[in-house]
Amino acid sequence: MLNELNHAMDYIEDHLTDDDLSPDMIAEHAGVSGYHFRQVFYYLSGMTLSEYIKNRRLSEANKDLLNGEKVTDVAFKYGYQSIDGFTRAFKKWSGFLPSDVIKKGLSKSFPKLSFIIAVKGGNIMEYRIEDKPAFNLVGVSKRVPMQFEGVNQEIVKLAESITEEQRKEMHALQNIEPYEVVNASYDADANFLKEEGYLTHLIGVLTTENQVSDRLEKVPVEAHTWAVFPNEGPFPSTLQQTMAKIYAEWLPSSDYEVINALVFSFTKMDEHRPDYAYSEVWIPVRKK
Repeated sequence: MLNELNHAMDYIEDHLTDDDLSPDMIAEHAGVSGYHFRQVFYYLSGMTLSEYIKNRRLSEANKDLLNGEKVTDVAFKYGYQSIDGFTRAFKKWSGFLPSDVIKKGLSKSFPKLSFIIAVKGGNIMEYRIEDKPAFNLVGVSKRVPMQFEGVNQEIVKLAESITEEQRKEMHALQNIEPYEVVNASYDADANFLKEEGYLTHLIGVLTTENQVSDRLEKVPVEAHTWAVFPNEGPFPSTLQQTMAKIYAEWLPSSDYEVINALVFSFTKMDEHRPDYAYSEVWIPVRKK
């Protein structure tokens, strides 16, 4: 995956002035799905692919202005439909106006990214691959704000809202591994990778049954291959760190790519150690 990422960076450089340069087109050039590429790129770089392209374009625009090109020509060269739009974007990015570059020689740069393998401490990620038939995820759900670190209090409230009747029905329906109460998040707003907006969070169980009362929500999940990552340690930090490592370390070096389907996990708290737990993260994948 690292070779594909670096080839994609080269492709972006060669097409910075193209109007139709898009994340899906870049991912296609890298030979992976758009969803997989955007996820891995974000966890490795800390920014969305669209943000990276914008930063590179404005950096090159700064260089062109220093070389004496006119603001009008530079604006249209990098896809802006008006001088005002380019000026606003450039000032927000750099802190100064395009005219300041020409008159005062001010400059800001954002270099091209390249990806390398960095081995840190020889840590090994434990995982297994499982094929699972289609199933339904049934439980209770609500829209909650996105939060990648710490305890999400809205999810805590959702768990506390589950009634005894709902618990009994979920227990009766549960008939497929893992035989645990799972947490799943899906239908995220467009700004998911920037931890902005909301997503739907469901607490429930896996079942092959289709008859579900109106007390519970039913979410069909197609048959997939799943990469399963066990982890154990302080909760929720260990679980959240595992999620980040899956995308930043395991996926780039594996023979799999993540697909745009529901991700779920379960957690079993340690009875003798507060805030300590065993968890598993289930990620839907396919062979490259």
